[in-house]
Amino acid sequence: MITTDFVNGAPIWMDLGTPDLDGAIAFYGGVFGWQFQPGGPETGGYGMFQIDGKSVGGGMTVTPDQGGPAWTVYFQSGDADATAKAVEQAGGTALLQPMDVLDQGRMAIFADPGGAAFGIWQPRQHKGFGYVTEDGGLNWVELYAPDVAAAKEFYGSVLGWGAFDVEFDGGTYTSVNPAGTDENGMFGGLVPLDLDPVEASAGPHWVPYIHVADVDAVAGKVQELGGTVRSGPISLPGVGRIAKFADPYGAGFAVIKGDPNQQ
Repeated sequence: MITTDFVNGAPIWMDLGTPDLDGAIAFYGGVFGWQFQPGGPETGGYGMFQIDGKSVGGGMTVTPDQGGPAWTVYFQSGDADATAKAVEQAGGTALLQPMDVLDQGRMAIFADPGGAAFGIWQPRQHKGFGYVTEDGGLNWVELYAPDVAAAKEFYGSVLGWGAFDVEFDGGTYTSVNPAGTDENGMFGGLVPLDLDPVEASAGPHWVPYIHVADVDAVAGKVQELGGTVRSGPISLPGVGRIAKFADPYGAGFAVIKGDPNQQ
């Protein structure tokens, strides 16, 4: 599961790039109750989404030449430069080379060999999430990949992930966990891109899942505030109830209410 007991390879942060930061602040505040704490002038407009003063992610304005609206998931690295070299050797591409972010940490953004963008964060003053798993916090991450076996090999090589294949009616779900942990450390999954037409239309990408108390109520709120329901809500036995959305500017995300009988 995702925790704030960070280890290398585990999700440590996520942030939103959007063409309308004020609009996104209003949208996510209405959907999840997040407040926004802007950074100072030195951050270039970057700020933190928070619950009760605990950070759940970041947000910033992006222009069309900087990229489209999207959430980026970051994984912890003990050495961003070494990870960058590992990405290159494994067939990935650097979209943003390792760089210092003030005294907060060192970051980089890559594309895996399938084309999905992800980030790494080498923490210094900013340790990562202050709030996860509970309502309003990141609960799971999922990669939609054109080749799950290749993705498993790439991230295993670059970030040291282990993987567990879980059989279910209709196929296999591949879950991932940090090095040195077992299935209790699972934080995300790898899904064949062609398995979900909704996700296939967006190409290879990562999706963050936010835990909520009521998926159907959130779906209604998303639409009320100008977002789009991409799929669901739907219940999955042993998992919970999920739905996938896009905010008013096109950034995709998902929500989940965990099955109370699934520990």
